[in-house]
Amino acid sequence: MILDRRSLVRGLMGSTAAAATLPLARRSALAAIELRYGLEPRQAAPGIWLFEGRTEYFSVRNGGNIVNTCFVDTGEGLVVFDTGPCRIYGEEMRAAIRRASPMPVRQVVLSHAHPDHYLGNQAFTDVPIMAGPATRAMLQELAGPFADNMYRLIDVWMRGTETVPPTEDLAAGLLPFGRRRLEVLLLAGHTRQDAALFDHDTGTLIAGDLVFWNRAPTTPSADIPSWLRSLDRLEAMAPKRVVPGHGGVSEGVVAIRQTRRYLEWLAATLGEAAEKGLAMAEAMRLPIPAEFQDIAVLPGEYVRSVSHLYPAIEQATLPRIN
Repeated sequence: MILDRRSLVRGLMGSTAAAATLPLARRSALAAIELRYGLEPRQAAPGIWLFEGRTEYFSVRNGGNIVNTCFVDTGEGLVVFDTGPCRIYGEEMRAAIRRASPMPVRQVVLSHAHPDHYLGNQAFTDVPIMAGPATRAMLQELAGPFADNMYRLIDVWMRGTETVPPTEDLAAGLLPFGRRRLEVLLLAGHTRQDAALFDHDTGTLIAGDLVFWNRAPTTPSADIPSWLRSLDRLEAMAPKRVVPGHGGVSEGVVAIRQTRRYLEWLAATLGEAAEKGLAMAEAMRLPIPAEFQDIAVLPGEYVRSVSHLYPAIEQATLPRIN
């Protein structure tokens, strides 16, 4: 089953039509790109492997490889956590998993409904693809527009990519198979529903986009109060290490705390700006604290966050005039 194929076709046609209007040099450059990521997993903890993405924004140059994906050896097969931004990524990921482990893939767990985390699903249609019920509903609603946007952002890397939806609901609690205590957490805040995995045996938290580490959080679907409550829940689990959705592996809870401090600052800053009656363009120019200056892609993500969040904050803050 393919969700909203007409929207995907429009996205592909739009990308092709746009390419036809590009200068010859630009079209030649796109044609010369080697569509290969060179994915190789590294061990993040015993039995847990990570494909680490770049701390950048989407571009044709990086092919959308800005996301962390993982797989976990349960002793009775592998659990894959997210499948990446396109078909090419998913197929490379599946091949790299085969090289790294003789164990079969048993299931895929999707963290949330943003397209860089699930558009590699085509490489995993032989196993259950699982997502929380609210994530599945969000994909049913938005998969077409999300894929269209990815065609615009990474262009030729999206060749042949179609949106393969999750096939089963993901439930919270310990996985029902395997010889390790791998717990599914269903939380929210980055999107309507965000799944994470906590490996009790190694103390490793695979956090998805609930946690960013030295890379600015993204907020197009965010509910910051819910997000902060989810971070409290994750920190209470006292992980020994955290695999974030974007950024490197962190020891202890430092990445959780960095994400929390940034979101608290963002919410407070935009709330104060709205109370002062600042226009959106003025809010976009507010200074960023020194604490966050070295976080990757922060200036651009801050501006995007203002565009995502400020209208609702203004509406909630400004007095109603009858």
